[in-house]
Amino acid sequence: MKFSELKLRPEIKVGLEDMGYAELTPVQEQTFPHILGGRDLLARAETGSGKTGACGIPLVQAVDESLNAVQDLIIVPTRELALQYVQELAGIARKTKVAPFAVYGGFSMQIQKAKLEHGVHILVATPGRLIDLLRRSTLRLSEVRTLVLDEADEMLKMGFIDDVEYIFSCLVHKHQTLLFSATMPAQVKQLAQKYLNDPVTVELNIDQIAPQNLEHHFGQVDPGKRFEALLGYLQRKKPEQTIIFCKSRHNSEKLFGQLRKVLKSVEIIHGGLEQAKRTSLFNRFRRNGIKVMVATDVASRGLDFRYVSHVINYDFPNSCDAYTHRTGRTARMGGKGVAMTFFTHHDRAVLKALINTNRLEPIWQGPEPDLERAWHRRSSSGYHRGRGRRRS
Repeated sequence: MKFSELKLRPEIKVGLEDMGYAELTPVQEQTFPHILGGRDLLARAETGSGKTGACGIPLVQAVDESLNAVQDLIIVPTRELALQYVQELAGIARKTKVAPFAVYGGFSMQIQKAKLEHGVHILVATPGRLIDLLRRSTLRLSEVRTLVLDEADEMLKMGFIDDVEYIFSCLVHKHQTLLFSATMPAQVKQLAQKYLNDPVTVELNIDQIAPQNLEHHFGQVDPGKRFEALLGYLQRKKPEQTIIFCKSRHNSEKLFGQLRKVLKSVEIIHGGLEQAKRTSLFNRFRRNGIKVMVATDVASRGLDFRYVSHVINYDFPNSCDAYTHRTGRTARMGGKGVAMTFFTHHDRAVLKALINTNRLEPIWQGPEPDLERAWHRRSSSGYHRGRGRRRS
């Protein structure tokens, strides 16, 4: 279905056209009618499937511009996701008088208070800063018609459950609740059962965790030759834009120091940077002004980088979920992408589990390793055998 076929306000259609939006993604097609109809919603879909637009467009459509109050509240786990979300909303609403705004830690609360007093219709917030504003400003949620909890699984994994429960307790009036999540662990299901009223459940591609248009490449390296392997890969593949993930700030800084000696367009991002610096780097990278970004997992969740052709796991991810969200930075919104993961002899048992759990079809860079032997040495955990194909 095309956006032009929807019964949206003409000025919203112009904004979507300017953003290059032509056809709805599957998650948007399945959720729009329910959101516009006022139903509570529990939606699970693969990363990069268009979940931001899935709730953002109906929310802008439904705002009453004559009411100077927060009418929609969107809770997200990170500052970067809050900024991305509000930028998306601003694009959708650019031809309207709808005012979206984001509040998050690391930025002046006084400026945020002033903006809220001036007038905001759609508020995007991280949990901690929202609670601070509720306690220390004139912000009220009595006119909120829709509460959105996005990246719910990550929110709970980061320990925000008490904050989320407190925010829910502040909305004592009748309202719509939308819960979006890439995965559906027990804690998310419990939250939905507690706070959603007869929700519509939308689950897309639940048997396919990784996008179909994402290739999964794996290459075994000696621990002491990892950098040489990375450099050789970059020189051979010449990716349009790349994110290289490391497991820690220390590792990322070390790799950045090595790469900047041989590459022209490389930057680094991690949680230790000032918020203004992080925001600037994300914006430059999003515009394709930076070709290679060395990152920790601060860049792995929910963020949309349309030019990223390759994601490289320089350090092996510490969980199957971490792999999913790192590699989900490419092959977004129907585009193609490549995920390249370096692993050592010690990672092979975990690699076997990752391939089985995420139902991947691995493409081996170099000799295919004997994962079965490593697997059988590991304690029994119930995973089934995986299949792969080999590419030289």
